[in-house]
Amino acid sequence: MVDLPRRSLLAGIAALGATACSKINDSEAARGLFEAAEDGHRAVHRALAGKQGLAPEYTRAERSPTFRGNGSVTVADPFYKQQLAGGFPDWKLEVRGLVEKPLALTLADVRALPQRTQITRHDCVEGWSAIGEWQGPQLAHLLDVAKVKPEARFIVFRCADTLYGRDYYESIDMVDAYHPQTIIAHSLNGEPLPEKNGAPLRMRIERQLGYKQAKYVKSIEAVTSFDSIGQGGGGFWEDVAGYQWYAGV
Repeated sequence: MVDLPRRSLLAGIAALGATACSKINDSEAARGLFEAAEDGHRAVHRALAGKQGLAPEYTRAERSPTFRGNGSVTVADPFYKQQLAGGFPDWKLEVRGLVEKPLALTLADVRALPQRTQITRHDCVEGWSAIGEWQGPQLAHLLDVAKVKPEARFIVFRCADTLYGRDYYESIDMVDAYHPQTIIAHSLNGEPLPEKNGAPLRMRIERQLGYKQAKYVKSIEAVTSFDSIGQGGGGFWEDVAGYQWYAGV
């Protein structure tokens, strides 16, 4: 695989994100240019790395001593607090939308599925990085069990947390959904996922920036588009700050 110039891409994406937050983003011309740049970034990224190319993986000796929380670091919902205190005995992960066989999995069910362990680097749009060891089932396995319908084009992750009064969500396309390193992580560095890092379940989409790694995941939904979800940007930060929907590194 070709090892991408990750730092330069991060800097470019951060700059684009900052531009998107400015008033210039209000114009149709600016939005068109921004979308064209995003499409070009996705095409170049996948051409260089390949659709199934792997993000670099590391050794346990290279893990970061701490893995910071970012964005939401807790969930105010009383049900979440109750579940957190008891180890999430009644937490359910739903797989729904354009599927033939909807699923409702307990945390024990998720842990009983075939597991993948990977030690990867998390790159934040704010400029910091950390290496962590993640474990969980591949998203592709759940989608196959649920029998995703052919017309599905995107996978949406619904989350338990809120920011600025809005429900957090994210989405990816089917290429990233079926990527071998896209997992539903329940473990970080050999321990149950901490609250600040998205307990009990978070996404790891290793070839994209940190804001795509949805935390506190409660449902996975197959859709044809996200035009009617949120503001139609495909994710929380895409809606509120104009971040790129595709954030490949």
